[in-house]
Amino acid sequence: MILPDFSALRLLVAGDVMLDRYWQGATSRISPEAPVPVVRITDFDDRAGGAGNVALNIAALGGSVSLLGVTGDDEAADALQRCLEVAGIDCHFDRLEERQTITKLRVLSRHQQLIRLDFEAPSPAGADTLVERFRQHLDHCDIVVLSDYAKGTLAEAARLIGLARNAGRPVVVDPKGDDFSRYRGATLITPNLAEFEAVVGPCGDEATLCEKGYALCRELALEALLVTRSEQGMTLLQPDGTALHLPTHAREVYDVTGAGDTVVATLATALAAGLPLADAARLANHAAGIAVGKLGTATVTPAELRRALRPTPPDSTGIIDETSLLDAIQQARANGETIVMTNGCFDILHAGHVAYLEEARRHGDRLIVAVNSDESVRRLKGQNRPINPLRQRMEVLAGLRAVDWVVPFTEETPERLICKLLPDVLVKGGDYRPDEVAGGACVRRNGGKVVIAGFTDGLSTSAIIETVTYHLK
Repeated sequence: MILPDFSALRLLVAGDVMLDRYWQGATSRISPEAPVPVVRITDFDDRAGGAGNVALNIAALGGSVSLLGVTGDDEAADALQRCLEVAGIDCHFDRLEERQTITKLRVLSRHQQLIRLDFEAPSPAGADTLVERFRQHLDHCDIVVLSDYAKGTLAEAARLIGLARNAGRPVVVDPKGDDFSRYRGATLITPNLAEFEAVVGPCGDEATLCEKGYALCRELALEALLVTRSEQGMTLLQPDGTALHLPTHAREVYDVTGAGDTVVATLATALAAGLPLADAARLANHAAGIAVGKLGTATVTPAELRRALRPTPPDSTGIIDETSLLDAIQQARANGETIVMTNGCFDILHAGHVAYLEEARRHGDRLIVAVNSDESVRRLKGQNRPINPLRQRMEVLAGLRAVDWVVPFTEETPERLICKLLPDVLVKGGDYRPDEVAGGACVRRNGGKVVIAGFTDGLSTSAIIETVTYHLK
């Protein structure tokens, strides 16, 4: 599947907007007042949640988006609007003095959520004004997304759907509640399995899920129904009996917060771009797999999607020769990906190496690791090195999630190879200055940059060898 250009698309999102707040810090003791950890807050992060996160996901894909919602007239609404406008989202909020902006505060330590505090007072107030704003924006959008979190903003969902369909605009709905009748006539709804079963009853197997899904499509005059099923992936159903079961693409589930927002945003944007429904669902499935690997409400970029869509090569180890690597780099750049490169001996791989490579990878979309040949290592480190031969060192590196390609070189420095490959970012660890890094001049002349990254103190191959030698005496 070729990822479309989303930059010319205009989407209208309406629904429950909220502010997600993350307070983070270290815990080192238990409170003397109660058996709970004491968190010393050192980091604050505000993010848009609910319909705001849907809008952010659309903007991250490159689409233009207008967002309609209802907030309080308070500091949280100011923070929410800042989060959205910095991403280029056109916000149209009804700020009501009598209403509190919905806020979810999460306290975390070491990336673990300890507690969530919700500040909200659901109310349908502002629904009439939202309908009028909705009517005014319909002529300026390609597709409509309704993001319902059952907080009252979409009390008039049926009216909104009617207006949109009369104007010839498709409507994608992320539903809530145990009665989907108010979404009648929508193009597509995207409940998760629990929400779906709350409406149609338990589904013990796929056959039952499909049977009840087809019936719901016919009852609500839907063109399709997409049921998200967590680790079981997604199921796309259409009234004519067509079913598409998509397995999950998540490699690692870190946080499912906002994954449904990513699905509905990607699905709607893909449909607006003209993708067939099945391809739009596949794209949304890939996006969900990326989103759950991130902390908190998260967005997905076109580069990440292009990478997820790329077929897995027959040699999945990532070990590659220079000629093949040049072809792979060319293809990656055609997909809009940023190429990062680093190098080293990596004789006995340890936690410091892993942290360093993870840091290097964060500077782009693809990471190349150039590895000294055995002869090169002996010239640099002495006749007793390397401990592990080149092929074994490359195989271990290729198994790391941060590493895309591993390529050997025979010289003492990788300058020739770097000047041949010309990465966008060259990363080197240690106490070098950027102008001292081999190959750095070539990279800078080509418009790239050189980054100096740190190593973890106390971890080195030499130290490991000394420790083992000591214990063997």
